[in-house]
Amino acid sequence: MTAKRAGTPHNLTLEQAGAVLAEEAARFASFGWMRGTSGNLSLVVDREPMRLAVTASGLDKGELTAADVVLVDQAGAAVGAGRPSAEAALHARVARVTGAGAIVHVHTLASVAVGRLRPGGIVFRNLEMLKGIGRSAHDEEVVLPVIENSQDMTVLGDRWEAAHDPGVPAVLVAGHGLYVWGADARAARHHTETVEWLLELELTGYQGAAPHPGSTAAR
Repeated sequence: MTAKRAGTPHNLTLEQAGAVLAEEAARFASFGWMRGTSGNLSLVVDREPMRLAVTASGLDKGELTAADVVLVDQAGAAVGAGRPSAEAALHARVARVTGAGAIVHVHTLASVAVGRLRPGGIVFRNLEMLKGIGRSAHDEEVVLPVIENSQDMTVLGDRWEAAHDPGVPAVLVAGHGLYVWGADARAARHHTETVEWLLELELTGYQGAAPHPGSTAAR
C-alpha cells in the first residue's frame, strides 16, 4: 500500500512507515520510555479511508524492524495480517478527532507519578518549554488533562475525548502513561519530549516552590 505521509509531500509504503516507526521507537526506548515491550506508536498512512501503521504487539520497541507494524482501520482493527497493539483503537480515535498524523504512547516514570499526584490535571505557566507544544511561554495557563485508566478502549477513548483540549497535544492516563500526537512523527516526538520535560519538572516540585526573595518573580 502506498499512501501520503501526514506532514510531508512524499508517499510511503507500509514498510516505509514501519521504518519511520522503528527509528522513533528505538529513540524512545533509549530514553527508557518504552521498557520491555511497553508503549506503541502509530503513523497515519491514509485518510480516505483512514488507515494507520501501528507497532505490532508484544515486541521489544528498541529492536523493531520496518516489518514490525500492522495496518489498522479507523476503529483500530487489523487490515490484513498481524496483531496490533491493544491501544490501536485509541490511536485511531485520536487521529480521527485531532487530525494528527502520528501518535506516541510511552510509559514514563514521570507521567505515572505525576498522574497520581495531580488527578485533576497538571497546570503549567511561565515556562519557555511550553513553546514546544505551541503555547505561550508567559502569562498563559496550560492544563495537561489527566484521565482515569481503563482496559476498554471505547471507555478510555470517551474519557479522552471528554477531557481533550485542542490546544494541548497530549493526555496523561493515570497509573498508565502518556499519549502525545503531532502532524507527523517528528512533531509527535518533539511534543513528547517537551511534555515529558514538563512532567519531570513538575515532579521536582519546582512550580510549587516559593521564589527566591531576590528573583523577579518574588517582586
